[in-house]
Amino acid sequence: MTPHLTNGVTARAAAAADAHRDGADRPLGGYVLVMSVFAALVAGAAGLGGLTGRRLPATIGPWDVAMLAAGTHKLSRTISKDSVTAPLRAPFTRYTGNGGPAEVMEEVRAAGGLRHSIGELLTCPFCLDVWIATGFGIGFVFAPRATRLVAATLTALTGADFLQLAYATTQRSAG
Repeated sequence: MTPHLTNGVTARAAAAADAHRDGADRPLGGYVLVMSVFAALVAGAAGLGGLTGRRLPATIGPWDVAMLAAGTHKLSRTISKDSVTAPLRAPFTRYTGNGGPAEVMEEVRAAGGLRHSIGELLTCPFCLDVWIATGFGIGFVFAPRATRLVAATLTALTGADFLQLAYATTQRSAG
């Protein structure tokens, strides 16, 4: 691209980003970088799969999908909300209080940029779900047995969490 064309594209992209922000501090550049890393990881996994002759699973049954959903849920909550995983989030977040049972609430520390975008990713279980579910999908191609073991373990933890909450609710209503 010629410098004139590059400057024009850059100026239009900056104007579009500013219009989108509407005065709010939205780290669109950081989001682009995070999405680019995600796309590069998926493309790399697809390329590695092709080079090693890996095939996509012929089917993924409904029980696998249910197990992967519950496992994805548990791992994303553990990464984004668990007290024990706070050191992973600490460079990007600030503790603001207790959340649900065994969970904390945090807010993103950095204003704008990549650090802000990573902080949002690490504190948002919905955002992490995409990354984790994709990781499980890649796992089904490269290591299906290990992936099922990890997902099944996380699913058991999800079930145990709900049983703990039901038990605590029953104790409160009986007392």
